[in-house]
Amino acid sequence: MQRVIFYTKENCSLCDDAQTLLDLLKDAYPFQLEERDIYSKDEWLEKYQLMIPVVKINDTTLDCEQISYEALEKALKETN
Repeated sequence: MQRVIFYTKENCSLCDDAQTLLDLLKDAYPFQLEERDIYSKDEWLEKYQLMIPVVKINDTTLDCEQISYEALEKALKETN
């Protein structure tokens, strides 16, 4: 099963939208979702604070400007 890492934070509408897209794709492309709150580690906060949400699927990293249903689906298909 694929592993998807989702960098997020509380009270983030873009993060909520990305979560909805991931939920929509989960049935067609089963994956294990690991949510990471960027405020739980300084290195994540420093790296992602202006880019969240960020989704990592194997070698593909998508930030807030790149996340769409199509982009997520493509990344999940490539690693399937």
